[in-house]
Amino acid sequence: MDSQDNRHRSRILIVDDERFNLTTLNELLKPDHQIMVAMNGQQAIKAAIAQRPDLILLDINMPEMDGYEACQLLKADPITQNIPIIFITALSDASDETRGLELGAADYITKPFNLNVVKARVNTQLRLKYQSDLLESLAFKDGLTGLYNRRAYDEQIEKEWNRCMRSGESLSLIMLDVDHFKLYNDSYGHAMGDECLRRIGSALSSSSRRASDFVARYGGEEFVVILPNTTRNDAMRVADQIRESVELLNIEHKSSKVTDHVTLSLGVISAVPISEYNAKKFVEGADDMLYKAKSMGRNRAEGATLCKAI
Repeated sequence: MDSQDNRHRSRILIVDDERFNLTTLNELLKPDHQIMVAMNGQQAIKAAIAQRPDLILLDINMPEMDGYEACQLLKADPITQNIPIIFITALSDASDETRGLELGAADYITKPFNLNVVKARVNTQLRLKYQSDLLESLAFKDGLTGLYNRRAYDEQIEKEWNRCMRSGESLSLIMLDVDHFKLYNDSYGHAMGDECLRRIGSALSSSSRRASDFVARYGGEEFVVILPNTTRNDAMRVADQIRESVELLNIEHKSSKVTDHVTLSLGVISAVPISEYNAKKFVEGADDMLYKAKSMGRNRAEGATLCKAI
């Protein structure tokens, strides 16, 4: 199965400290889904945040952090709270099931496994997740480019800022603008301008390599890329890759004051979030760097660090 096909297959995170159970579920589900595994609650939380699975199969009885605690933490985090969780358990008491459902679990699978029941319950939750995502996309996707829209971005940047402040992880933001886009529209017309933005949006999507990266159309000819757990140096490399990928499109722009094809200016801000600052100040830093890139000739990326060096 090639990587393009994999992108259309649901991602399932299996969490169990017993290798036999991991192997059984992996062999059952991998023909139809992308499978990730974790052997404890801490690994599960990190994997869920980084990979954003469509479904989590979570064992209850694990050492150190049991499934109940892991579920509670996953449901408390805005990044992972909408991922459906199916508990895996050998417990049969109704009170155990009730507790799990109250914590936010969607369903239960009991041990020993009935493989037909496992597949049926997994498929049911994935179908519900797909329907939920489809409804969400109508509210949070940009109709022209298919990227996330400003509303989705505003929510996501707040979530990531607060999450990284709790975890102590680095966060980076790229704000980018199409150089002299008004002149492009004046020269080629708004229909061609829309097609230009669609092609740039596609290039941005291709440059996003991690499930945790978040690409959105900020408005007009402006776009943003949120990069969790990314330092300034790494974010600058991503920004340069984005800039080069759009140059390689070689979209004619004879009215540009930069060159004869469409180019981008990009502003990068990075931080380990602290309580003395907020997401608004962070975004302002990216906007300042974008202004600097434009003032220094455009078709370039400029970056800075907020709070402390990372």
